[in-house]
Amino acid sequence: MKEKVEDALNSIRVYLQADGGDVELVGVEEDGTVKVRLTGACKGCPMSQMTLKMGVERSLKEKIPEVKEVVAVD
Repeated sequence: MKEKVEDALNSIRVYLQADGGDVELVGVEEDGTVKVRLTGACKGCPMSQMTLKMGVERSLKEKIPEVKEVVAVD
């Protein structure tokens, strides 16, 4: 599943990079939790939680039904 998640992240990464940010995959848990690290402009952005949930999480869940949640880690 990690490979699927990485491919899905690559498809949305371009949108984050357009605003000076990025996302990196930290890990995928057996329970379907995906851990990511927001970097660049996304790291300190006040809208980063919305980007994480409404952008990254929603996109991953659409492409990979096994994904239950996406959480940001430092």
